This record gives sequence, structure tokens and C-alpha cells, in this order.
Amino acid sequence: MPGKKKSGVDPDDLPAPVARSDSKAQRTFAETHESALQTRNHEGDEQYAHRVAYSALKHNYEKVGDHWEPKEESGPSDPQAETTGPDQTRQTKGGVDANASKKHLQDLARKLDVKGRSSMTKDELADAIDKANQKANARARS
Repeated sequence: MPGKKKSGVDPDDLPAPVARSDSKAQRTFAETHESALQTRNHEGDEQYAHRVAYSALKHNYEKVGDHWEPKEESGPSDPQAETTGPDQTRQTKGGVDANASKKHLQDLARKLDVKGRSSMTKDELADAIDKANQKANARARS
């Protein structure tokens, strides 16, 4: 298949930001998604499978612009990624590693050219990076 990457995962079957990421990120998402679809209590539940796959991805990757990059340290990136399950009231930062240091978030904000980053709190940085990521996704789609 022409669109296939070395990972054995067809990028056309992945969300665009995952498809633009490295092969390990693609495999992590695809394999976790498939496994979640097969679970007894959630068989065929696409929304559940996506939540579980993103949660797994957020343990080792963080969203940077229009793709996912490996994190320096593994672990959940936000309360939403800490556990999987039907509870969707936990806060998410859209793939931003909100548990990272403020310095890391400032560096990432600099990379994404976030204005006003030097005076932002850690939480404001995470929100601004999430917004910058959403804009990068929109640009990549067009």
C-alpha cells in the first residue's frame, strides 16, 4: 500500500496529527486503539478507543504544533491521561504535557512563537500551547 510507513500502520487510518508523527507514536496509537476496540465492555466503541489511545500516547508523547513528539520523561500529561474509563470530567490540555516543568513549557511556547509567554503562569502556558497546536492543526489541514 503506497501510504504505508515502516511501522505497518496506514497513516490514512490515523488522526492527522498522529499520522504526521514518528512511527512509534503511530504504532502506540494504532495498537492501543485496536486493543481498546476489542475489550469486552467496550467492543466497537470508537469514542472509548480514541480516548484510551490518546491516553496511552500522552504518556510518552506531547503535542507540538501539528504532530506528536517524544517527551523527555514518560508519564501522564494531564488528569485526563492519568486513567482510562468512562469518566470524562477530568481536565485535558489537548496533548500538552501540563505536568512538565514551567521551563519546558516556556521553551515549547518559544518554539511555537506564543506571544506573552514570559509573563504567563504554568497553566496559562499550557493553555496557550494548546491554542497554538490547534492553529497549527488547522493550517496543516488546509
